[in-house]
Amino acid sequence: MTSTTRGQPRIHELRDGSRRDLRHPERPRPVRVHVWEPERPLAAPAPLVVVSHGTGGSAGTMEWLALPLAEAGFRAVAIDHHGNNFVDGYEPEGFLFVWERPKDVTFVLDTLSLDGPLGPVGAVGFSLGGYTVAALAGARVDPVTATALLAGHVPMPAIPEFPDVLEALRKKVPAHELRAALDGAGADVSDSRVRAAFQVAPALGGLMTEESLKAVRVPVGIRWGGADTINPFPEHIAPYLNNIRTAEGRSAGQDVRHEDFLETDPGGRLTRARVAEEAVAFFLRHLGRAEHGHA
Repeated sequence: MTSTTRGQPRIHELRDGSRRDLRHPERPRPVRVHVWEPERPLAAPAPLVVVSHGTGGSAGTMEWLALPLAEAGFRAVAIDHHGNNFVDGYEPEGFLFVWERPKDVTFVLDTLSLDGPLGPVGAVGFSLGGYTVAALAGARVDPVTATALLAGHVPMPAIPEFPDVLEALRKKVPAHELRAALDGAGADVSDSRVRAAFQVAPALGGLMTEESLKAVRVPVGIRWGGADTINPFPEHIAPYLNNIRTAEGRSAGQDVRHEDFLETDPGGRLTRARVAEEAVAFFLRHLGRAEHGHA
């Protein structure tokens, strides 16, 4: 691909034939990607960083991370996760079958590799995207806990973007299909091409199995907000930080809220800029500059 206009990504509409569209089951699963090409790549092929948005967000809202990566020489590829992005609308499976998100990334990497060799690959994600990149590094959902949540045996954390998501799931998905989906909840959805992962205010740390977190071997960077009430540190971040042996992390500030990581929030601009700079430094360190930049 040629370089994009500064700051403007190329948008590609892809279809994953191995999975179905949540609205039109006769069609393959849609996966939209936004690609920011570096003007001055660090290497040939350029190191690539996949960007995963938060629940209910979109690839376009992750420009605050993607653009600094592209400006630093990385190829930044942000994904719209089907059923969980506001551009196309919401589906309950998109919010609750979270293990489908890492599969989106693997599909995109497979597709991009058809055009030529990939450079070293990293992944960065915000909120539910933080879970996504951890899963790519080997973190696994605890299927027992996931089943209890979806069955209503334990309280479901509030999802402001889709408050009646459990009710919607039960109305839409027959019991036998739900059981089949849950059978795959604890599967290994890691991708060995991902060499480093960076989590921003990650979600679902408490839903991961401790043994899978301890088995993660790639470098993991973690940043969070000290005033985050959506993904509070004890329930969501601490399990990642305390169990992933390769993890390093720190708070982005005691007064930083979850909302400060949203591009639509003007008050978090400086926080986002600082965390994006730290993400760039992390990937420069772990994916390498030009002399280490070949796959």
